[in-house]
Amino acid sequence: MKIRLNENKEIVRILQEGLKEKNGYCPCRMEICDDNKCMCKEFRNQIADPGFEGYCHCMLYYKEK
Repeated sequence: MKIRLNENKEIVRILQEGLKEKNGYCPCRMEICDDNKCMCKEFRNQIADPGFEGYCHCMLYYKEK
């Protein structure tokens, strides 16, 4: 298993700026809560799933099998 950034550098730049503006909370989510702190709970659960391969909700990270 490997976690990597999106290959699209523009997406990464925009999302990293959004993370800075929201103090580390997912820029794609409205609610500010622990579950939405990057890496969000949804993606942590996907990481734990051995059958999952794909992007996190905001497409910043990609999990490879």
